[in-house]
Amino acid sequence: MADLGLTDRQMQVFFDVHHDLPRQGPGSRKSTERAYAHISGRLHEPDVLDVGCGPGAQTICLAELSRGRITALDNHAPFLEQLRRRAAAAKLEGRITPLLADMNRLPFRKESFDLIWAEGSIYIVGVEQGLASWRPLLRKQGLAAFTEVSWLQGDRPMELEAFWRQVYPGIASIPETLRKIESAGFTVIANFTLPDGDWWNEYYAPIEGKLPALRKKYADDPEAQQVLKMEEDEMDLHRRYSPWYGYVFYIAEEASA
Repeated sequence: MADLGLTDRQMQVFFDVHHDLPRQGPGSRKSTERAYAHISGRLHEPDVLDVGCGPGAQTICLAELSRGRITALDNHAPFLEQLRRRAAAAKLEGRITPLLADMNRLPFRKESFDLIWAEGSIYIVGVEQGLASWRPLLRKQGLAAFTEVSWLQGDRPMELEAFWRQVYPGIASIPETLRKIESAGFTVIANFTLPDGDWWNEYYAPIEGKLPALRKKYADDPEAQQVLKMEEDEMDLHRRYSPWYGYVFYIAEEASA
């Protein structure tokens, strides 16, 4: 969920922790459905780009909701393989195209998509850069929907402020993020904060369940233990300070010229 400056070895352990999780960040089918409901009447079998799709829980949902064609992009091949299995089980292989690529260098022609979707991934490039790179790929009055970690209130505890400033200096309040979206040439249609269950049910709880076995597996590996502690500390931080921050869904339309 954040750039923690991990070593190559620690990245291996990180992916071991996150292997075969339902999701790679906070979210739920209900929240994906709620976001899509704001734009469903504007689209008919759209071409959709799912940026940083991970294992594709939202990709499957989008394919079912939109009846469109989904290009699902991620730079981690095992996540795409997990998505392929999910798509096959849902009989959606014909409408979902997994693509191994870097979201910093999107390999598409201009005006290729009606909708760009990104749950838990825009932080990798930042809101401004992400929207700037997406806008040329959208057709006229195209749509963008993404989740972004945001401050929910001021007067934040120093420990929490220090954590987020270290792992994601781009974190901003909801009003600040709305201004970024408008400045990037989009009109905001809606935004809402994901419920706390979206953090736990398909993300933190599965990680927490894997940690005892992983502590034994990596008992003699100090670098690995640091990664496991990082995961524990992040969950503990959320337990104590969730009223101050959360993931927010932002839905926007490319502004008319």
